Amino acid sequence: MIRRSGRIGRLPALYLTVMLLALPLRASAAEDVILVLGDSLSAAYGMAQSDGWVALLERRLERKGYAYRVVNASISGETTGGGLRRLPILLERHRPSVVIVELGANDGLRGQPLKGMRSNLESIIEMSQEAGAKALLLGMHLPPNYGADYAAEFHQSFEEVARANDAALLPFFLDGVALKRELFQEDGIHPNPAAQKRLLNNVWPQLRPLLKAAEAVPDAAAAGQGVVARALVPTVWRRPIAWPGAVRPA
Repeated sequence: MIRRSGRIGRLPALYLTVMLLALPLRASAAEDVILVLGDSLSAAYGMAQSDGWVALLERRLERKGYAYRVVNASISGETTGGGLRRLPILLERHRPSVVIVELGANDGLRGQPLKGMRSNLESIIEMSQEAGAKALLLGMHLPPNYGADYAAEFHQSFEEVARANDAALLPFFLDGVALKRELFQEDGIHPNPAAQKRLLNNVWPQLRPLLKAAEAVPDAAAAGQGVVARALVPTVWRRPIAWPGAVRPA
């Protein structure tokens, strides 16, 4: 039988204790998550992920001392129905503190019944809130060639859903971008990199009140260990987001 000295025998236990004490610190640093559930407007379609507004959000949070991790679960061509189907696993996996919902444009562009879109958005918000997250809904407009009544009801749907479910609302995500051709890619459909800061500036005033207070900004060496953005799904073209001047799909 091999005898070990008491000092050596205590080393593994001491190491385990130190590791266990460190775990809560790591967990608390990673528990505050912002989940972005969107379509191509948030998936950085046609540009590097690092140029999209979600990546810019990550960098702004870090720069201002907000201890949040940003998870980008946006997919080009996504609808409210698709987002709703994907949401349960996203909530379980990431346990977000805030969910930004940027969906609905593709529902409208495909002429889908607005009652179903509203129902899906309400379910997304309710599910997020039941999981302990605050919800921010980003509203949209449709081009006038979709019919004045349908376009008006479409836009009004976002306000109604937000009010009924006590969610924060940005009335028009593309405000200041939609009618400026120079802020769109060659397809005339998707905002280009130059538009992304404006999109973030639209979101920020509605998002900031939902965040915990910022901490003191660390020095440059420590800043590199801050927030990490995750693009869960590669940007894949399914069906475009259209805007003024676009022709309604057949």
